This record gives sequence, structure tokens and C-alpha cells, in this order.
Amino acid sequence: MNIFEKSQAIKNQDLTATKNLENYLEVIEKDNSSINAFLEVNKESALTQAKEIDEKIKNGEDVGSLAGLIFGIKANINVEDSIISAASKTLENYQGSYDASVVKYIKENDGIIVGICNMDEFAAGSSTESSFFGATHNPAAPGHIPGGSSGGSAAAIAAGMCDIALGSDTGGSIRNPASHCGVIGFKPTYGAVSRQGLLDLSMSLDQIGPLANDISGIAMALDTIIRYDETECTSLNQEFPVFTEIVNQKPEKLQEDMKNMKVAYISQFKDVTDEHINEIIDESIDKIKQLGAEVVELNFNQIDLCLPTYYLINYVEFFSSTRKYDGRKYGYKIEDVCGEEVLRRIEIGSYISQQEFSGKYYKKALQARSLIRNEINKLLDGVDLIVGPTVPKLPHKIGEKLEPMEMYAYDVLTVIANLAGIPAGSMKAGEYNGIPVGLQLQAKPNDDAKIIKAMAALESLN
Repeated sequence: MNIFEKSQAIKNQDLTATKNLENYLEVIEKDNSSINAFLEVNKESALTQAKEIDEKIKNGEDVGSLAGLIFGIKANINVEDSIISAASKTLENYQGSYDASVVKYIKENDGIIVGICNMDEFAAGSSTESSFFGATHNPAAPGHIPGGSSGGSAAAIAAGMCDIALGSDTGGSIRNPASHCGVIGFKPTYGAVSRQGLLDLSMSLDQIGPLANDISGIAMALDTIIRYDETECTSLNQEFPVFTEIVNQKPEKLQEDMKNMKVAYISQFKDVTDEHINEIIDESIDKIKQLGAEVVELNFNQIDLCLPTYYLINYVEFFSSTRKYDGRKYGYKIEDVCGEEVLRRIEIGSYISQQEFSGKYYKKALQARSLIRNEINKLLDGVDLIVGPTVPKLPHKIGEKLEPMEMYAYDVLTVIANLAGIPAGSMKAGEYNGIPVGLQLQAKPNDDAKIIKAMAALESLN
């Protein structure tokens, strides 16, 4: 069963919400101590909710679209009465006093939140090794990092600990771990999903999105969390398609629709990517051709501009967002207890935020972002999708020491979507030496459905 079929089985009483939850709790109890995907498990409250859902279904009462499905939530998204630490000692005792909008929508639709997932401290990382609570391990590639910063969410899916997980994506933090863990991760169009209740890393780049093992799970999550939120200033007030209707079409229809698509790959993406990954991506592009899509090669000459632009904006906005962690209202003063990477970003952000440097660095970075956005939108004007590798290199081994620029290099292909505000997703393309490799698909702003449709068509080939 895929996740949509499982949800139907629960509503038809072929499977109970309680049994679905118990199956996952069993895996968590057995494997979480070695994987460290979950920082907190809400066993009792989740079981209570599952039994209530089963009772409603048994009595013929209406239940929500997510009834009985099990969710993990990244530790920087507020869940009432859970410890929302952003994997930092700074907030190790901070208990969420309210639900983020996305969490509220999940609960309203009878989704069950089983626990809080590990992450890189304050989402500042690409490996989930910087968590104050210890590194997360990759269930799909033992001994290797799961990627980051939503590594706990991706590992929870890969390890079979929940149906769907939520992560946040500032420069690839959903897609990067999705690639390394061999699952599906999706970053929606900027503003499609409310960020209200997210502990921000970089407010002009952050986006909440789902991870799952199949495209139906992604679609069900998007149908729930994509909506206008009047409490959040970036929220888009517009119509989006019903994603479950797209993925539940017959495989023949999905594959037929691909014949009307024009898909581009970017030669510069291949230039910066490991040859073994390129070979696997080429196989995926061949599949897209076999589905009848027109595939063209395009050039994006601004690729060398993307990482410095992204990190300059990130440093300044992260410094600004962390000023509230001064030890008075929330936990400890961040500079006194945070890890090396968080401190690095605060110090650089503080330095380049000074009045005499803001024009030299931050304003120029904003100008560069406009250029990148314009160039990407220009490329997308003539095509439906851009496809290519999600991450340019294979995940390193846990504990292997990388220089900051080596760690940042994981992000070179994913930061583009955040800078441009466009939707992007990653799905498993194959494996090299047993390590998953992700295919990234990107589309115009608000064309999230085209990515979902293409992913569903590719999934239907398996």
C-alpha cells in the first residue's frame, strides 16, 4: 500500500489508526537509539488520539483526510507541549506553547504527531551532525550522514518510523537529506505554505515542506499544509490544485501527460557534480525521454554566484533572527552555548550587518539574488521543468572532518530554488555503491503540480 491507500484502508476499517501507530512505535523503540531520528516521542498522547480516531470511524463519524496517518515534525516547528529545541542547548528546555499553522492543519485533519525529529542546530548545516543531541545516522547508507538540516525527518521516513515528516528548507534542507536517504522531499513555492510557528533561519528563504516514501504521501501533506494563512505575511492568497487528484490518476494517464512536457537539464549542473552521480541522473533523464517528454540542454552561467549570494543573505538574516535568544525570555544566551557552525554564522552575520559593510555585502547579495531569480525564471519560461542532481557529491562518513566550504558545497544545486522562490523536489534516482542518489525537479513559481505529476509518472515506472 502507498500512503493514500493506507489512509483509505484506515477509513474503511481494514486497518486501525491504533495498529498503524503501534507498528511505527515498535520500529522507533527498536531502532531510534541507533539512528537518533527522533528527539522526543509522544507515545501516550498519540495512542489516545489514534483510539479516538478509530472510535469515530467505527461510529460512522466524519474524520479528516489524514485520519490515522503518523507524522514526525522537525524540531524547529512549534508543536504545543513538545520540546522545540531546534537541536540546540540554547532551547533545550523550551516547550512549545502553541501549534505552528502547519501542525494545526495536520491535527485538524486527524493526522497523528508521533514525535519531534532531530536536525542540524538551528538548521545551520547539511549533515545533521551539529545537533546538540548527537548526530542522526542514515538508515539507507549506514555509517554515512543522512544530510541536513532536516536529517532526522528524512531518516525517520527511510527507517520506517512514520508515514510523513515535515522539515524546513532554507537552501536545500529538505531535498538534501531526501537525496541521501533515498526518500521524496518537496520544497513548495515560497509563500505557499505558512511559516507561522517556524523558528526561522533566514526568513526570506525558509520554507516548510513534507518528506515521504511515496508521492501520494507528499500529495496528501501538500493538500493539507498549502493554504492561505492571514497570520503570516508571506502567505500566498491563491488557488492551488488538489495534489492527490493528480497522483491518483492511472499510470497510463500520468505517463501520457509527460508527452506534453518540455524538460531541461543544465550543463553547468553536471560540471560541478560527481561523475558517478551524473551517470545515475542520465539514466533518469533517459526515463523522462522514454515517457515522451522533450528534453533540451540549457545553460545557467550564474552557478558560481549562487553559494556566496545564499550564504551572505543567510548570515545576515540568521544573525537578526537569533537576537531574541538573549537568555532573558528563551533558554540560554545563544552565543554562550551554541555550536561552532551556529557561532560562525552569527559572528559573520554580525560583522557584515554593520552599517559600513551592509552595502558592500548584503545589498550586493540581494542584487545578485534578483539576477539569479531572473535568469532561472527566464530558463523556465520555455520549459516545464528543470531536472538534474539534487546534491553534487555523495554523503561523507559520520565524524569525517570537513572544512566549512566543503560542507557548504553540498548546497550548490539546491540553493537556487530558495533564491528564486520556486518549487523543487527530490526523489530517488538510483544508488551508487549502495548509497542513494536523488533527482531534483524544479519548476516555475506556483507550478508545484508539474513536479508532482512528473514524480508520480516516474514512480509509476517502478
